[in-house]
Amino acid sequence: MSEIAQTPKAPYYAVIFTSERTDEDKGYSEMVEEMVKLASVQPGFLGVESAREGLGITVSYWESLEAIQKWKQNERHLIAQRKGMSDWYLRYKTRVCKVERDYGFEKE
Repeated sequence: MSEIAQTPKAPYYAVIFTSERTDEDKGYSEMVEEMVKLASVQPGFLGVESAREGLGITVSYWESLEAIQKWKQNERHLIAQRKGMSDWYLRYKTRVCKVERDYGFEKE
């Protein structure tokens, strides 16, 4: 995921997931791919951006708090959350924010 998400005009919501990984893979890479595919077809999903070099940061964008809550409760996502706590993460923090304004720049 090396693209900047094409989000709509604000307001919308962002879920910022910051994590520190264990050294174990144990299916992590495959689960990440599955979660991105699954999230992308959820109602209210707007996009995702992710970077990892030591500290990992993934930001997903959503139309509403209700869409975020439904994603959090998705059965397959719940399995990934449990695996994250048992196998993949040393620690993580999730933040839910309302995006009030955004702007950008792109070279031609």
